[in-house]
Amino acid sequence: MVHLEISLNRVLTKYNRTLVFAQSLFLSGALLFILASCNPKHTSDDKGVAANPIFNGWYADPEGVVFDSTYWIFPTYSAAYEKQVFFDAFSSSDLMHWKKHDHVLDTSVIKWARQAMWAPAVVRKDDHYYLFFSANDVQQPGGPYWDEKNTINHHGGIGIAIADYPAGPYKDYLGKPLIAEFYNRAQPIDQFVFKDWDNQYYMFYGGWSHCNLGKLKVDFTGFIPWDDGALFREITPAGYVEGPFLFVRKGKYYFMWSEGGWTNDTYKVAYAIADKVTGPFEKVGTILQSNKDIATGAGHNSVINVPRTDEWYIVYHRRPIPNEGRDHRVTCIDKMEFDTDGKIKQVVMTK
Repeated sequence: MVHLEISLNRVLTKYNRTLVFAQSLFLSGALLFILASCNPKHTSDDKGVAANPIFNGWYADPEGVVFDSTYWIFPTYSAAYEKQVFFDAFSSSDLMHWKKHDHVLDTSVIKWARQAMWAPAVVRKDDHYYLFFSANDVQQPGGPYWDEKNTINHHGGIGIAIADYPAGPYKDYLGKPLIAEFYNRAQPIDQFVFKDWDNQYYMFYGGWSHCNLGKLKVDFTGFIPWDDGALFREITPAGYVEGPFLFVRKGKYYFMWSEGGWTNDTYKVAYAIADKVTGPFEKVGTILQSNKDIATGAGHNSVINVPRTDEWYIVYHRRPIPNEGRDHRVTCIDKMEFDTDGKIKQVVMTK
């Protein structure tokens, strides 16, 4: 009887130890599962959190656009002009996790472009994607930056590339610039294309403190003259320097642009409100400028509206502090809100 009790105790002790060990394994596995769920794996370009800048690298002049359920940003590669010879693109399903698409367009495709490819703008039309861009930093004889010896910027302007998908591959649509001349003293750069309610596509563009508006032909091969016969109408609002952008909210047309100098901390974003695409655009005020606790030189923006909502975001570039160089600009996103009168509130620059 004594031997039976000892054997039974040994069995129960062994059973209890096994049960404790099993419970320990279960708890350890559950803990590992929870930790893994809280720390998902991301690609090298995916920070996994909502943070500014939204992706790594020096990028400026970001064009934000929504195609179906995907957000896209097409920025300028911010570098010396001779290195500014390609475009990357970034896509996201949630404005937080970004996938990089390398070299969606470059100078191997656009033979007439040799430097300074910047300010891309993309629209979808008839199942094709049209990427508008500036190239060569074109100058004109007698202008402040004209150099007889620098033949690269004697030709260039605004061009178009076409593709079947947002990330390309793109090919040259015209084989030459769409706009190569100076009209109304506006340098042909910083184009933005807008589709109005009647399906007419308009182009806003211009540097050197002049902004032009043109009506694109249905095939994007040229422009429809205005009633006075001119191809372009100047619509420059007070303070305008470059970087035009237009969006519609609740029937009002919001025209935005950049003021100041793009190489310093005077750069900022201003806007106007009008009742139609042609304006007139009278300045309401500035809504984004330098914050020396975070970044300077905030400007050249676009806007993203979350589909089927009244949720808006401003996409822009800025110079992180300390400012490490002329081309050290990063792409950021911040909330954009409106007051009860429809005016844009001051944008709070965040990290």
